[in-house]
Amino acid sequence: MLGLPNMVVPQRRRGTNLPKMGDFNQAVILDSIRRSAEGLSRVELAASAGLAAQTVSNICRRLLDSELIVEAGKETSGPGKPRTILRLNPKGMYAIGLHIDPATTNYVLLDAVGTVLVSVDEVTDLASPPAQAVAAMGSQIRRIIAESGIPEHRIAGVGVATPGPVDAGSGTVVDPPHMTGWNRVPLRDILQGSTGLPVVMDKDVTASAVAELWAGAENNATDFVFVYIGTGIGAGLVLNDQVVRGSSGNVGEIGHIIADPDGPPCDCGRRGCVKVTCMPETLVAQARAVGVLPAAPEGVEPSLPADLAALAEAAAQGNRKAKEVLAQSARRLAGAVSVLTNLLDVDKVVFGGPFWPALATTYLELIPELLRQLSVTSCVHSVEVTGTVVNSGEEAFGAACLVMEKTFSSNAAQLLLDAKF
Repeated sequence: MLGLPNMVVPQRRRGTNLPKMGDFNQAVILDSIRRSAEGLSRVELAASAGLAAQTVSNICRRLLDSELIVEAGKETSGPGKPRTILRLNPKGMYAIGLHIDPATTNYVLLDAVGTVLVSVDEVTDLASPPAQAVAAMGSQIRRIIAESGIPEHRIAGVGVATPGPVDAGSGTVVDPPHMTGWNRVPLRDILQGSTGLPVVMDKDVTASAVAELWAGAENNATDFVFVYIGTGIGAGLVLNDQVVRGSSGNVGEIGHIIADPDGPPCDCGRRGCVKVTCMPETLVAQARAVGVLPAAPEGVEPSLPADLAALAEAAAQGNRKAKEVLAQSARRLAGAVSVLTNLLDVDKVVFGGPFWPALATTYLELIPELLRQLSVTSCVHSVEVTGTVVNSGEEAFGAACLVMEKTFSSNAAQLLLDAKF
């Protein structure tokens, strides 16, 4: 067949790699067990997974031999043999989570059922060269593992959550805000070299969405938007029970969605973007302008967490101007979030991130009704609005969940061929 010059050939669909089918089925079984707090029997697993009883039995035997699951007693329900209940073994595997923020770096050690065994916080080193700072993080991870006494072979890997943008393919962080000099830092390679462990990296907003799936496994919606409120604001997307990452790992950059067309000008040339109307630093600046907060002392670096907490406290005490600053931000953010809920037709919005607790009372009071008014599908289904089930201050938990996701989540992408066409 003759081809036209410079013709772009579309990428073909990739086929099923049968050798990977066993890994996929194993992930399905693990995921089913993980999502059941009471555990499941082999018969229940076969029914829920749609697999033959012998296939389930073989998979369970492998998982028992590797100590990823345990037999947790027998239960009788009706006639017949008592059923043997299978549950995750908390000591079957562990993961390290690392969350890098411009202000604070957090580490956690997580067991297989999501219990945080170790948590360490330290000030982020922005004075040293980035490669040196990241290598020091690797050394801290090695200390945490050594002091835990956990056998090395049980540590599945290190998950890293970092501000975006990222280059997911190369494991590189690309010029994150408020981290001067961190341009194209090969985080994944440095940490793999300094820890000797597999490393998986994602944006902090994506890691938070993964954490929400993990922590709320039993009753979570399968389609939701996770709105992450930190130094910046971003969105993690979960569709059909799978975290969406985009072609480069940078899904959810919502800074230039217009939240208020009458808002201040943005560096993109438009007015009222999320970036200039909804960020925590914007709220603090507005609170200073109307006298809710005092002017920042000269020569003293203001504390954004402390200032935002003071603003929230003033609103809680009935300060009218403080309440209006927060209410205006709720209206603006609801407008931006409605763009996502209408575009994606999700039925749930989850708010979280390090600055969420200060905003939770006002946002949960106002945003549900605002979204209902702005939703084009309100006559078909409601949009639930909640706060995250993950404890505040444990963003590193989401990073560790990135490692767990690789082992426990049954993603259809695992079935695709490695070869590219």
